Amino acid sequence: MQTEIKFRKDEILFLIGENGMVGISKAGEDKMLFIGTPDSDEIVQYLEEDDLIAVSSFNLGAKYEKGIRSLIYLTRDIESPILVLPKNHPSSKRLKMVLSVGENVRLDCSIIPGTHPEQDILCSCDSLSGLNIIKSEDGVIIEGELKNYKIEPF
Repeated sequence: MQTEIKFRKDEILFLIGENGMVGISKAGEDKMLFIGTPDSDEIVQYLEEDDLIAVSSFNLGAKYEKGIRSLIYLTRDIESPILVLPKNHPSSKRLKMVLSVGENVRLDCSIIPGTHPEQDILCSCDSLSGLNIIKSEDGVIIEGELKNYKIEPF
């Protein structure tokens, strides 16, 4: 199943699951983001204006929507680097949100949050796991069964 959802660069799309959500916005302009990895390497991620910034929250509610907006703002507008934790880092169990950027993002509930330098996979809640989010010029294409979403001004 495929669903096309259109939204503007000044809007945010929330995919809403049973016990978590994913907020998605566009990069807005061509830019470089830096990813710090556990082995002291720095990866440069090149983004085009229609690429996606996706933030997954493992909770629901206005507090977490605000957190998602904040993390997108820090990444998109402030261009803060993305940090990746080592596989066995104790903080990965305490993360409330994780982020991925690029032209395609796969949601998966079976990975360890915050430990993947690959930007095409993002830890999510069970009910959103398996969705594939692909950028389009006017929004996104969602592959998989999406039950609930909303679009709001950023």
